Amino acid sequence: MPLFEEGLVRLKKKIHNKEIKASDLVDEAYARIGEVDGKVKAFLTLNEEAARDEARTIDEKGTADDALLLGMPIGIKDNLVTKGLRTTCASQILENYDPIFDATVIEKVKAQKAITIGKLNMDEFAMGSSTENSSMAITHNPWDLERVPGGSSGGSAASVAAGEVLFALGTDTGGSIRQPSAFCGVVGMKPTYGRVSRYGVVAFASSLDQVGTITRTVEDNAFLLETIAGLDPHDSTSADVKVPHYSAALTGDIKGLRVAVPKEYLGEGIDESVKDKIKAAIRQLEALGAVCEEVSLPHSKYAVPTYYILASSEASANLARFDGVRYGVRADSNDLIEMYKKSRSEGFGDEVKRRVMLGTFALSSGYYDAYYKKAQQVRTLIKQDFEKVLENHDIIVGPTTPTTAFKIGEKVDDPLTMYANDLLTIPVNLAGIPAISLPCGLADGLPVGLQMIGRPFGEKTLYRAAHAYEQTAGFKLAPAIKGAND
Repeated sequence: MPLFEEGLVRLKKKIHNKEIKASDLVDEAYARIGEVDGKVKAFLTLNEEAARDEARTIDEKGTADDALLLGMPIGIKDNLVTKGLRTTCASQILENYDPIFDATVIEKVKAQKAITIGKLNMDEFAMGSSTENSSMAITHNPWDLERVPGGSSGGSAASVAAGEVLFALGTDTGGSIRQPSAFCGVVGMKPTYGRVSRYGVVAFASSLDQVGTITRTVEDNAFLLETIAGLDPHDSTSADVKVPHYSAALTGDIKGLRVAVPKEYLGEGIDESVKDKIKAAIRQLEALGAVCEEVSLPHSKYAVPTYYILASSEASANLARFDGVRYGVRADSNDLIEMYKKSRSEGFGDEVKRRVMLGTFALSSGYYDAYYKKAQQVRTLIKQDFEKVLENHDIIVGPTTPTTAFKIGEKVDDPLTMYANDLLTIPVNLAGIPAISLPCGLADGLPVGLQMIGRPFGEKTLYRAAHAYEQTAGFKLAPAIKGAND
Protein backbone atom coordinates (compact mmCIF):
# COMPACT_ATOMS: atom_id res chain seq x y z
CA MET A 1 0.00 0.00 0.00
CA PRO A 2 1.37 3.46 -0.86
CA LEU A 3 2.61 5.23 2.26
CA PHE A 4 0.46 8.31 1.64
CA GLU A 5 -2.68 6.24 2.14
CA GLU A 6 -1.65 5.75 5.78
CA GLY A 7 -2.37 9.30 6.96
CA LEU A 8 -0.33 11.67 9.10
CA VAL A 9 -0.86 10.05 12.50
CA ARG A 10 0.14 6.55 11.40
CA LEU A 11 3.08 7.81 9.35
CA LYS A 12 4.45 9.79 12.30
CA LYS A 13 4.11 6.72 14.50
CA LYS A 14 6.04 4.67 11.94
CA ILE A 15 8.81 7.27 11.86
CA HIS A 16 9.05 7.26 15.65
CA ASN A 17 9.10 3.45 15.67
CA LYS A 18 11.81 3.52 12.99
CA GLU A 19 9.67 1.48 10.62
CA ILE A 20 10.18 4.16 7.96
CA LYS A 21 12.31 7.29 7.54
CA ALA A 22 11.48 10.79 6.36
CA SER A 23 13.61 9.98 3.31
CA ASP A 24 11.21 7.15 2.45
CA LEU A 25 8.32 9.61 2.29
CA VAL A 26 10.27 12.06 0.13
CA ASP A 27 11.41 9.21 -2.13
CA GLU A 28 7.80 8.11 -2.56
CA ALA A 29 6.71 11.67 -3.40
CA TYR A 30 9.27 12.12 -6.16
CA ALA A 31 8.80 8.59 -7.47
CA ARG A 32 5.08 9.19 -7.78
CA ILE A 33 5.65 12.58 -9.42
CA GLY A 34 7.97 10.91 -11.92
CA GLU A 35 5.33 8.28 -12.60
CA VAL A 36 2.20 10.41 -13.06
CA ASP A 37 2.94 14.13 -13.24
CA GLY A 38 3.67 14.02 -16.94
CA LYS A 39 -0.07 13.34 -17.28
CA VAL A 40 -1.47 15.29 -14.33
CA LYS A 41 0.85 18.34 -14.60
CA ALA A 42 0.25 19.48 -11.02
CA PHE A 43 3.76 20.80 -10.30
CA LEU A 44 5.45 23.85 -11.79
CA THR A 45 8.69 23.78 -9.76
CA LEU A 46 10.28 20.96 -7.78
CA ASN A 47 12.39 21.40 -4.64
CA GLU A 48 14.10 18.01 -4.87
CA GLU A 49 17.64 18.72 -3.72
CA ALA A 50 16.58 20.77 -0.67
CA ALA A 51 13.77 18.32 0.19
CA ARG A 52 16.11 15.34 0.22
CA ASP A 53 18.60 17.28 2.36
CA GLU A 54 15.86 18.13 4.88
CA ALA A 55 14.74 14.51 5.02
CA ARG A 56 18.30 13.29 5.66
CA THR A 57 18.67 15.83 8.47
CA ILE A 58 15.48 14.55 10.12
CA ASP A 59 16.69 10.95 9.73
CA GLU A 60 20.08 11.74 11.25
CA LYS A 61 18.67 13.59 14.26
CA GLY A 62 16.43 10.67 15.18
CA THR A 63 12.82 10.66 16.27
CA ALA A 64 12.95 12.62 19.52
CA ASP A 65 11.47 15.65 17.75
CA ASP A 66 7.69 15.70 18.23
CA ALA A 67 7.01 18.27 15.51
CA LEU A 68 3.41 18.05 14.34
CA LEU A 69 4.25 17.45 10.65
CA LEU A 70 7.58 15.65 11.12
CA GLY A 71 8.94 14.57 7.75
CA MET A 72 5.62 14.90 5.91
CA PRO A 73 5.78 15.87 2.20
CA ILE A 74 3.72 18.95 1.33
CA GLY A 75 2.96 20.81 -1.90
CA ILE A 76 2.62 24.60 -2.00
CA LYS A 77 0.37 26.61 -4.30
CA ASP A 78 2.51 28.91 -6.41
CA ASN A 79 1.07 32.17 -5.03
CA LEU A 80 2.56 31.55 -1.56
CA VAL A 81 6.05 33.03 -1.51
CA THR A 82 8.88 30.63 -0.68
CA LYS A 83 12.39 31.86 0.03
CA GLY A 84 14.76 30.79 -2.71
CA LEU A 85 12.08 28.75 -4.47
CA ARG A 86 10.55 30.32 -7.56
CA THR A 87 7.06 31.78 -7.11
CA THR A 88 5.28 32.61 -10.37
CA CYS A 89 1.52 32.71 -9.69
CA ALA A 90 1.46 30.76 -12.98
CA SER A 91 2.00 34.09 -14.76
CA GLN A 92 4.56 35.16 -17.33
CA ILE A 93 5.01 38.45 -15.49
CA LEU A 94 6.53 36.58 -12.51
CA GLU A 95 8.27 33.76 -14.37
CA ASN A 96 11.69 34.79 -12.97
CA TYR A 97 10.65 35.80 -9.42
CA ASP A 98 12.70 34.19 -6.62
CA PRO A 99 11.41 35.49 -3.26
CA ILE A 100 13.76 36.56 -0.48
CA PHE A 101 11.38 35.59 2.35
CA ASP A 102 8.83 32.95 3.30
CA ALA A 103 5.11 33.52 3.74
CA THR A 104 4.02 33.12 7.36
CA VAL A 105 2.23 29.84 6.58
CA ILE A 106 5.44 28.50 5.01
CA GLU A 107 7.41 29.44 8.12
CA LYS A 108 4.84 27.59 10.22
CA VAL A 109 4.90 24.33 8.26
CA LYS A 110 8.69 24.46 8.20
CA ALA A 111 8.77 24.96 11.97
CA GLN A 112 6.73 21.75 12.29
CA LYS A 113 9.24 19.94 10.04
CA ALA A 114 7.07 19.44 6.95
CA ILE A 115 9.14 19.02 3.78
CA THR A 116 8.27 21.16 0.75
CA ILE A 117 8.22 18.98 -2.36
CA GLY A 118 7.54 21.79 -4.85
CA LYS A 119 5.25 24.55 -6.11
CA LEU A 120 1.87 23.73 -7.60
CA ASN A 121 0.06 24.96 -10.69
CA MET A 122 -2.91 27.33 -10.47
CA ASP A 123 -5.01 29.73 -12.48
CA GLU A 124 -2.93 32.84 -13.11
CA PHE A 125 -3.01 35.07 -10.00
CA ALA A 126 -5.73 32.71 -8.66
CA MET A 127 -8.22 34.02 -11.23
CA GLY A 128 -10.16 31.04 -12.53
CA SER A 129 -12.09 27.88 -11.75
CA SER A 130 -10.35 25.26 -13.88
CA THR A 131 -6.55 25.87 -13.87
CA GLU A 132 -6.88 26.44 -17.61
CA ASN A 133 -5.87 30.08 -17.06
CA SER A 134 -2.33 29.10 -16.04
CA SER A 135 0.26 30.48 -18.45
CA MET A 136 2.56 27.57 -17.61
CA ALA A 137 0.49 24.39 -18.12
CA ILE A 138 -3.02 22.96 -17.87
CA THR A 139 -3.42 20.61 -14.93
CA HIS A 140 -5.54 17.48 -15.56
CA ASN A 141 -7.96 15.82 -13.16
CA PRO A 142 -6.50 12.50 -11.92
CA TRP A 143 -9.97 10.92 -12.18
CA ASP A 144 -10.19 11.66 -15.90
CA LEU A 145 -7.34 13.34 -17.74
CA GLU A 146 -9.77 14.91 -20.19
CA ARG A 147 -11.37 16.91 -17.35
CA VAL A 148 -10.30 19.93 -15.31
CA PRO A 149 -9.22 19.58 -11.68
CA GLY A 150 -11.02 22.81 -10.77
CA GLY A 151 -9.34 26.00 -9.72
CA SER A 152 -7.69 28.13 -8.88
CA SER A 153 -5.95 25.63 -6.55
CA GLY A 154 -6.22 22.90 -9.17
CA GLY A 155 -2.60 21.83 -8.86
CA SER A 156 -2.94 21.52 -5.09
CA ALA A 157 -6.05 19.32 -5.25
CA ALA A 158 -4.76 17.21 -8.13
CA SER A 159 -1.39 16.56 -6.44
CA VAL A 160 -3.10 15.22 -3.31
CA ALA A 161 -5.64 13.15 -5.26
CA ALA A 162 -2.87 11.68 -7.42
CA GLY A 163 -0.85 10.64 -4.35
CA GLU A 164 2.11 12.89 -5.18
CA VAL A 165 2.10 14.56 -1.74
CA LEU A 166 0.40 13.83 1.56
CA PHE A 167 -1.24 17.26 1.63
CA ALA A 168 -1.06 20.74 0.08
CA LEU A 169 -1.68 24.40 0.82
CA GLY A 170 -3.96 26.47 -1.39
CA THR A 171 -5.82 29.76 -1.32
CA ASP A 172 -9.56 30.37 -1.53
CA THR A 173 -10.96 33.68 -2.78
CA GLY A 174 -14.31 32.48 -4.14
CA GLY A 175 -14.11 28.72 -3.76
CA SER A 176 -10.59 28.04 -5.01
CA ILE A 177 -9.89 25.34 -2.41
CA ARG A 178 -13.33 23.77 -2.03
CA GLN A 179 -14.26 23.55 -5.72
CA PRO A 180 -11.09 21.72 -6.87
CA SER A 181 -11.27 19.53 -3.75
CA ALA A 182 -14.79 18.51 -4.80
CA PHE A 183 -13.71 17.85 -8.39
CA CYS A 184 -10.71 15.76 -7.29
CA GLY A 185 -12.33 13.85 -4.42
CA VAL A 186 -10.24 15.26 -1.55
CA VAL A 187 -10.87 17.31 1.60
CA GLY A 188 -10.50 21.10 1.37
CA MET A 189 -10.95 23.68 4.16
CA LYS A 190 -11.43 27.42 3.72
CA PRO A 191 -10.98 28.86 7.23
CA THR A 192 -12.64 31.95 8.67
CA TYR A 193 -11.22 35.17 7.24
CA GLY A 194 -8.44 36.19 9.61
CA ARG A 195 -7.86 32.70 11.03
CA VAL A 196 -4.74 32.20 8.88
CA SER A 197 -2.17 34.86 8.02
CA ARG A 198 -2.15 36.26 4.48
CA TYR A 199 1.39 37.64 4.86
CA GLY A 200 3.38 36.38 1.90
CA VAL A 201 0.32 35.52 -0.19
CA VAL A 202 0.42 37.25 -3.58
CA ALA A 203 -2.79 39.26 -3.30
CA PHE A 204 -5.76 38.85 -5.61
CA ALA A 205 -8.69 40.27 -3.58
CA SER A 206 -7.52 41.18 -0.10
CA SER A 207 -10.90 41.13 1.66
CA LEU A 208 -11.65 37.65 0.30
CA ASP A 209 -8.34 35.76 0.02
CA GLN A 210 -7.69 33.06 2.62
CA VAL A 211 -5.03 30.35 2.87
CA GLY A 212 -6.42 26.87 3.48
CA THR A 213 -5.65 23.17 3.51
CA ILE A 214 -6.14 20.25 1.10
CA THR A 215 -5.71 16.68 2.34
CA ARG A 216 -6.94 13.13 1.80
CA THR A 217 -8.71 12.89 5.15
CA VAL A 218 -10.51 15.15 7.61
CA GLU A 219 -8.06 14.16 10.36
CA ASP A 220 -5.02 15.22 8.33
CA ASN A 221 -6.81 18.46 7.46
CA ALA A 222 -7.41 19.25 11.13
CA PHE A 223 -3.73 18.77 11.98
CA LEU A 224 -2.57 20.89 9.04
CA LEU A 225 -4.90 23.80 9.83
CA GLU A 226 -3.83 23.65 13.46
CA THR A 227 -0.27 24.17 12.22
CA ILE A 228 -0.87 27.25 10.04
CA ALA A 229 -3.63 29.06 11.99
CA GLY A 230 -3.10 31.86 14.49
CA LEU A 231 -2.35 35.54 14.99
CA ASP A 232 0.42 37.10 12.89
CA PRO A 233 1.76 40.61 13.66
CA HIS A 234 2.73 40.93 9.98
CA ASP A 235 -0.94 40.77 8.91
CA SER A 236 -3.31 43.46 10.20
CA THR A 237 -6.33 41.33 9.26
CA SER A 238 -5.09 38.36 11.27
CA ALA A 239 -7.47 37.63 14.15
CA ASP A 240 -6.36 37.36 17.77
CA VAL A 241 -8.52 34.30 18.44
CA LYS A 242 -7.12 31.24 20.20
CA VAL A 243 -6.52 28.25 17.94
CA PRO A 244 -8.12 25.11 19.40
CA HIS A 245 -6.86 21.56 19.02
CA TYR A 246 -9.01 20.71 16.03
CA SER A 247 -8.04 17.06 16.19
CA ALA A 248 -9.64 16.79 19.64
CA ALA A 249 -13.04 17.40 18.01
CA LEU A 250 -12.88 14.21 15.95
CA THR A 251 -15.05 12.14 18.28
CA GLY A 252 -17.55 10.77 15.77
CA ASP A 253 -20.44 12.08 17.89
CA ILE A 254 -22.82 14.58 16.26
CA LYS A 255 -26.02 13.70 18.10
CA GLY A 256 -28.21 16.76 18.35
CA LEU A 257 -26.15 18.77 15.84
CA ARG A 258 -28.47 21.28 14.19
CA VAL A 259 -28.01 21.23 10.41
CA ALA A 260 -29.48 23.78 8.00
CA VAL A 261 -30.13 22.80 4.37
CA PRO A 262 -30.68 25.89 2.15
CA LYS A 263 -33.36 25.26 -0.45
CA GLU A 264 -31.43 27.46 -2.89
CA TYR A 265 -28.47 25.01 -2.74
CA LEU A 266 -30.59 22.14 -4.07
CA GLY A 267 -32.61 24.14 -6.56
CA GLU A 268 -32.33 25.18 -10.19
CA GLY A 269 -28.94 24.74 -11.82
CA ILE A 270 -27.75 21.87 -9.61
CA ASP A 271 -27.20 18.61 -11.49
CA GLU A 272 -29.61 15.86 -10.47
CA SER A 273 -26.84 13.32 -9.86
CA VAL A 274 -25.17 15.81 -7.50
CA LYS A 275 -28.45 16.43 -5.68
CA ASP A 276 -28.92 12.70 -5.18
CA LYS A 277 -25.53 12.32 -3.49
CA ILE A 278 -26.10 15.36 -1.26
CA LYS A 279 -29.53 14.13 -0.19
CA ALA A 280 -28.01 10.76 0.66
CA ALA A 281 -25.34 12.53 2.73
CA ILE A 282 -28.01 14.49 4.59
CA ARG A 283 -29.81 11.24 5.39
CA GLN A 284 -26.52 9.85 6.71
CA LEU A 285 -26.10 12.88 9.00
CA GLU A 286 -29.63 12.31 10.29
CA ALA A 287 -28.83 8.65 10.94
CA LEU A 288 -25.91 9.84 13.07
CA GLY A 289 -28.26 11.90 15.20
CA ALA A 290 -28.11 15.31 13.52
CA VAL A 291 -31.32 17.31 13.17
CA CYS A 292 -31.68 18.64 9.60
CA GLU A 293 -34.01 21.47 8.60
CA GLU A 294 -34.67 23.31 5.35
CA VAL A 295 -33.85 27.03 5.42
CA SER A 296 -33.47 29.90 2.97
CA LEU A 297 -30.50 32.08 2.03
CA PRO A 298 -32.48 34.46 -0.21
CA HIS A 299 -29.64 36.78 -1.26
CA SER A 300 -27.27 34.01 -2.33
CA LYS A 301 -28.56 34.33 -5.90
CA TYR A 302 -26.81 37.71 -6.10
CA ALA A 303 -23.46 36.36 -4.90
CA VAL A 304 -21.79 35.79 -8.27
CA PRO A 305 -22.20 39.33 -9.71
CA THR A 306 -21.44 40.82 -6.28
CA TYR A 307 -18.25 38.80 -6.01
CA TYR A 308 -16.96 39.61 -9.47
CA ILE A 309 -17.41 43.34 -8.97
CA LEU A 310 -15.69 43.34 -5.58
CA ALA A 311 -12.94 40.84 -6.39
CA SER A 312 -12.12 42.52 -9.70
CA SER A 313 -12.05 45.95 -8.05
CA GLU A 314 -9.57 44.75 -5.45
CA ALA A 315 -7.54 42.95 -8.11
CA SER A 316 -7.22 46.13 -10.17
CA ALA A 317 -5.61 47.82 -7.17
CA ASN A 318 -3.45 44.89 -6.06
CA LEU A 319 -2.05 44.12 -9.49
CA ALA A 320 -0.98 47.73 -10.09
CA ARG A 321 2.30 46.83 -8.38
CA PHE A 322 3.29 44.60 -11.29
CA ASP A 323 4.87 47.30 -13.42
CA GLY A 324 8.15 45.71 -14.49
CA VAL A 325 10.21 47.99 -12.25
CA ARG A 326 10.94 46.27 -8.93
CA TYR A 327 10.53 42.57 -9.72
CA GLY A 328 9.19 40.30 -12.40
CA VAL A 329 9.56 40.50 -16.15
CA ARG A 330 10.31 43.88 -17.73
CA ALA A 331 9.61 44.63 -21.37
CA ASP A 332 12.25 46.45 -23.40
CA SER A 333 11.44 50.14 -23.85
CA ASN A 334 13.14 53.52 -23.59
CA ASP A 335 9.94 55.17 -22.33
CA LEU A 336 8.65 54.56 -18.78
CA ILE A 337 4.91 54.59 -19.59
CA GLU A 338 5.46 52.44 -22.65
CA MET A 339 7.47 49.99 -20.52
CA TYR A 340 4.52 49.74 -18.06
CA LYS A 341 2.12 49.05 -20.90
CA LYS A 342 4.28 46.48 -22.66
CA SER A 343 5.26 44.66 -19.44
CA ARG A 344 1.63 44.23 -18.45
CA SER A 345 0.40 43.45 -21.95
CA GLU A 346 3.00 40.73 -22.41
CA GLY A 347 3.00 39.48 -18.81
CA PHE A 348 -0.71 39.20 -17.95
CA GLY A 349 -3.03 36.61 -19.49
CA ASP A 350 -6.51 37.29 -20.88
CA GLU A 351 -8.45 36.47 -17.70
CA VAL A 352 -6.26 38.72 -15.56
CA LYS A 353 -6.63 41.57 -18.03
CA ARG A 354 -10.41 41.01 -18.14
CA ARG A 355 -10.74 41.30 -14.36
CA VAL A 356 -8.40 44.26 -14.02
CA MET A 357 -10.39 46.16 -16.65
CA LEU A 358 -13.71 45.24 -15.03
CA GLY A 359 -12.42 46.34 -11.61
CA THR A 360 -10.98 49.59 -12.91
CA PHE A 361 -14.31 50.39 -14.55
CA ALA A 362 -16.28 49.61 -11.37
CA LEU A 363 -14.04 51.92 -9.33
CA SER A 364 -13.97 54.76 -11.85
CA SER A 365 -15.60 58.14 -11.36
CA GLY A 366 -19.33 58.04 -12.03
CA TYR A 367 -19.61 54.28 -11.63
CA TYR A 368 -18.31 53.68 -8.08
CA ASP A 369 -21.71 54.14 -6.38
CA ALA A 370 -23.62 52.20 -9.02
CA TYR A 371 -21.33 49.14 -8.92
CA TYR A 372 -18.76 48.91 -6.13
CA LYS A 373 -20.84 50.54 -3.39
CA LYS A 374 -23.96 48.58 -4.36
CA ALA A 375 -21.97 45.34 -4.37
CA GLN A 376 -20.73 46.06 -0.83
CA GLN A 377 -24.32 46.61 0.28
CA VAL A 378 -25.42 43.28 -1.21
CA ARG A 379 -22.43 41.62 0.43
CA THR A 380 -23.77 42.77 3.79
CA LEU A 381 -27.18 41.25 3.01
CA ILE A 382 -25.55 37.92 2.11
CA LYS A 383 -23.58 37.99 5.37
CA GLN A 384 -26.75 38.75 7.34
CA ASP A 385 -28.51 35.76 5.73
CA PHE A 386 -25.79 33.47 7.09
CA GLU A 387 -25.87 35.12 10.51
CA LYS A 388 -29.62 34.62 10.77
CA VAL A 389 -29.49 30.93 9.84
CA LEU A 390 -26.47 30.19 12.05
CA GLU A 391 -28.16 31.71 15.09
CA ASN A 392 -30.31 28.58 15.31
CA HIS A 393 -28.15 26.03 13.50
CA ASP A 394 -24.63 24.70 14.06
CA ILE A 395 -23.72 24.17 10.41
CA ILE A 396 -25.14 24.58 6.90
CA VAL A 397 -24.78 21.76 4.35
CA GLY A 398 -25.20 21.47 0.60
CA PRO A 399 -23.23 20.65 -2.55
CA THR A 400 -19.84 22.25 -3.11
CA THR A 401 -20.35 22.56 -6.86
CA PRO A 402 -23.40 22.42 -9.17
CA THR A 403 -21.82 19.67 -11.30
CA THR A 404 -18.94 17.24 -11.32
CA ALA A 405 -15.71 18.14 -13.14
CA PHE A 406 -16.26 19.37 -16.69
CA LYS A 407 -14.07 18.67 -19.69
CA ILE A 408 -10.99 20.72 -20.51
CA GLY A 409 -11.90 23.40 -23.05
CA GLU A 410 -15.64 23.02 -22.44
CA LYS A 411 -16.16 26.40 -20.75
CA VAL A 412 -12.94 28.29 -21.34
CA ASP A 413 -14.45 30.50 -24.07
CA ASP A 414 -17.53 31.35 -22.00
CA PRO A 415 -16.38 33.33 -18.93
CA LEU A 416 -19.89 33.88 -17.54
CA THR A 417 -20.67 30.15 -17.53
CA MET A 418 -17.30 29.51 -15.90
CA TYR A 419 -18.02 32.14 -13.23
CA ALA A 420 -21.36 30.50 -12.42
CA ASN A 421 -19.50 27.32 -11.46
CA ASP A 422 -18.62 29.03 -8.14
CA LEU A 423 -22.26 29.77 -7.35
CA LEU A 424 -22.26 27.69 -4.14
CA THR A 425 -18.84 28.63 -2.79
CA ILE A 426 -18.68 32.40 -3.36
CA PRO A 427 -21.25 33.38 -0.67
CA VAL A 428 -19.00 31.90 2.02
CA ASN A 429 -16.10 34.16 1.04
CA LEU A 430 -18.32 37.23 0.91
CA ALA A 431 -19.44 36.44 4.48
CA GLY A 432 -15.93 35.61 5.71
CA ILE A 433 -17.01 32.36 7.37
CA PRO A 434 -15.42 28.88 7.27
CA ALA A 435 -16.42 25.97 5.03
CA ILE A 436 -15.10 22.51 4.26
CA SER A 437 -15.63 20.27 1.23
CA LEU A 438 -15.34 16.51 1.50
CA PRO A 439 -16.21 13.61 -0.83
CA CYS A 440 -19.71 12.15 -0.62
CA GLY A 441 -19.51 9.57 -3.42
CA LEU A 442 -19.29 9.37 -7.19
CA ALA A 443 -21.64 10.45 -9.96
CA ASP A 444 -20.87 8.91 -13.34
CA GLY A 445 -17.47 7.90 -12.01
CA LEU A 446 -16.51 11.41 -10.84
CA PRO A 447 -16.32 12.75 -7.26
CA VAL A 448 -19.10 14.83 -5.71
CA GLY A 449 -18.27 17.29 -2.93
CA LEU A 450 -20.35 17.88 0.22
CA GLN A 451 -19.92 21.42 1.57
CA MET A 452 -20.31 22.18 5.28
CA ILE A 453 -20.44 25.84 6.32
CA GLY A 454 -19.93 27.07 9.89
CA ARG A 455 -20.04 30.06 12.19
CA PRO A 456 -17.08 32.47 12.33
CA PHE A 457 -14.12 30.60 13.87
CA GLY A 458 -16.30 27.48 14.01
CA GLU A 459 -13.83 25.22 12.21
CA LYS A 460 -13.81 22.79 15.16
CA THR A 461 -17.52 22.06 14.71
CA LEU A 462 -17.04 21.60 10.97
CA TYR A 463 -14.26 19.09 11.57
CA ARG A 464 -16.44 17.21 14.07
CA ALA A 465 -19.33 16.91 11.61
CA ALA A 466 -17.12 16.19 8.59
CA HIS A 467 -15.14 13.49 10.40
CA ALA A 468 -18.28 11.76 11.70
CA TYR A 469 -19.72 11.67 8.19
CA GLU A 470 -16.43 10.57 6.62
CA GLN A 471 -15.97 7.66 9.03
CA THR A 472 -19.48 6.27 8.56
CA ALA A 473 -19.78 6.96 4.83
CA GLY A 474 -16.62 4.93 4.30
CA PHE A 475 -15.62 6.39 0.93
CA LYS A 476 -12.09 5.43 -0.10
CA LEU A 477 -11.73 7.52 -3.22
CA ALA A 478 -8.55 6.90 -5.21
CA PRO A 479 -8.33 7.72 -8.92
CA ALA A 480 -6.65 5.27 -11.24
CA ILE A 481 -5.25 8.15 -13.36
CA LYS A 482 -6.62 6.94 -16.65
CA GLY A 483 -7.53 9.02 -19.66
CA ALA A 484 -6.87 10.05 -23.20
CA ASN A 485 -3.18 10.74 -22.52
CA ASP A 486 -2.36 7.16 -21.44
